[in-house]
Amino acid sequence: MKVDIYSFGVMLLELICCRKKFEQNVENENQMILVDWAYDCYIDEKLHLLVENDEEALHDMMRLKKYVMIAIWCIQEDPSLRPTMKKVTLMLEGVVEVPIPPDPSSFISSI
Repeated sequence: MKVDIYSFGVMLLELICCRKKFEQNVENENQMILVDWAYDCYIDEKLHLLVENDEEALHDMMRLKKYVMIAIWCIQEDPSLRPTMKKVTLMLEGVVEVPIPPDPSSFISSI
């Protein structure tokens, strides 16, 4: 079910960033909504901001980028763009290449 894929993407971002999907007490209001902030960090090539206090993640930026890209695929506003859970699993395992994800909200903007 495509709703489950979206929820998985949010959960994956929460695990990566060690924070909830919505945080009111943040330095910058652009960081309040995790899915939006994560996409902005991905586009701006500033993924290190998502894991500032995680030395292990900072030393494996390729894996971090891969996981964030998978999460972005899962949180696409257009359900038809979301991968199946089987494909997500294959991407996580490295069996399938992770393609560059589109802007998750581009579907809503085009309406």
